[in-house]
Amino acid sequence: MRLRLVPQQTNFDFFSRWKLWLGLSGLLMVAAFASFMLQGLNFGIDFRGGTTIRTESAQPIDIGVYRQSMEPLGLGDISITEVFDPTFDADQNVAMIRIQAQEGQESVSADTVLDVEAAMKVVIPDINFVSVESVGPKVSGELIQTAAIAVVLAIAAVLIYIWLRFEWQFAVGAVAALVHDVVLTIGVFSELQIRFDLAIIAALLTIVGYSLNDTVVVFDRVRENLRKYKKKDLKEVLNLSINETL
Repeated sequence: MRLRLVPQQTNFDFFSRWKLWLGLSGLLMVAAFASFMLQGLNFGIDFRGGTTIRTESAQPIDIGVYRQSMEPLGLGDISITEVFDPTFDADQNVAMIRIQAQEGQESVSADTVLDVEAAMKVVIPDINFVSVESVGPKVSGELIQTAAIAVVLAIAAVLIYIWLRFEWQFAVGAVAALVHDVVLTIGVFSELQIRFDLAIIAALLTIVGYSLNDTVVVFDRVRENLRKYKKKDLKEVLNLSINETL
């Protein structure tokens, strides 16, 4: 027996309170914009600049131990990831430590890097700092601009695609849905001050993709039903189309 998330036949009246849902969505978007303008985003190392340290050790990597050894230094935002490569030796354990630059600085100072190395050698005596690379705020600013352009271009491509496949009214609705989804997501990150980095940009583009897929499926059914039920009220056709999609 298969588990069904939605019953086989549904008859939900999605548009009975459309004004309420439209108003609620509008308020949430205003709140998201307000949070973004007042608080901004908590940009991670990718966007604020910082220093990346590549380490090697014969001991297995324990990210918790790495992070705990650096806590007394008060370095702020630190990202630690283990690097996997089939060409590595059995006792070659590689990690990337990314430390955010402090306010007013372009990168982590050489003294800070030495402090990090000394602190880590206390718990991992054989650790080696293979390379140290810094990314300044100028490069980070270019990343922000590139990321914003990527999201805008994705939405523009959706507008053109929907316009060509359906009608301009559908294109406007699709873009409104995309902007709604992206803005609310960014608003949540702004309000909760969750770290915003390149991984989140990838997530936003994924949201754009899923939103587009759902929109095209529903719009395709709406177009079919508009041709089939020419005398029906538009709200009835829309309700029927969404229920059939479910």
